[in-house]
Amino acid sequence: MEIREAIGKLSLEERAEITAELCGWADDDWDRQMKRDVQQGKLSAFNRAGDAAQSSGHTRPLNEILREP
Repeated sequence: MEIREAIGKLSLEERAEITAELCGWADDDWDRQMKRDVQQGKLSAFNRAGDAAQSSGHTRPLNEILREP
């Protein structure tokens, strides 16, 4: 509770800085986990499935998809 009280006393700019820092920590954790998963081969099947879909013409360029309403 002390942390919440202290944050409540900060300016909006200071809270924004803390929020960005905390979100950065979550991103760092995510990046480390993804790196471990890749090194352990946990994404190999996913990569193979993507390659197969690409090779068989079952994919579209992202810019085409983003232009759709």
